[in-house]
Amino acid sequence: MTKLLVLVLLAIISLGGCTNKNEDNSKSQNQTESVSSADSNSVVYTNKQYGFQFSLPASWRGYTIHKTNWQGYVPDENSANDKKETGPIISIRDPRWTEQTPRQDIPIMVLTEAQWTSIQEEKLFIGAAPFGPSLLGQNEKYVFALPARYNFSYPAGYEEVDQILQNDPLKAFN
Repeated sequence: MTKLLVLVLLAIISLGGCTNKNEDNSKSQNQTESVSSADSNSVVYTNKQYGFQFSLPASWRGYTIHKTNWQGYVPDENSANDKKETGPIISIRDPRWTEQTPRQDIPIMVLTEAQWTSIQEEKLFIGAAPFGPSLLGQNEKYVFALPARYNFSYPAGYEEVDQILQNDPLKAFN
């Protein structure tokens, strides 16, 4: 019972680094979906605003995009003066996701180079995990990262998302 309570508390703490603001399920003019000409068994999400493409298996055709924000802080000796940092998270949602059976999203954190450097130097902290986000790619303006413990609750489809991520699906462009 104590172990379960600790796991629940850790889950609540780790989710504290993300907020659910400005959710947008539509594709704007800066986002497109296309079938890859090189491989008809894949779908490519393109985000022109931030400059990246993300390859998905054909089973993800019809995915939706959900925008939230990550929130972090740069600690100060006086915690009342901690500096807050925020940025977007663009989550690609599996089209098989339902209210009854939520499936693992693919969350992509968008950071500036300065924010990424601060994370690497352990000056900026996002979430309660003892390690920072994982690098997915970067262009001249932005760094794209996978949040630490993004799949902590092991929802349906987390294994498929892990497999997608192993294929280096994010390609950044300027």
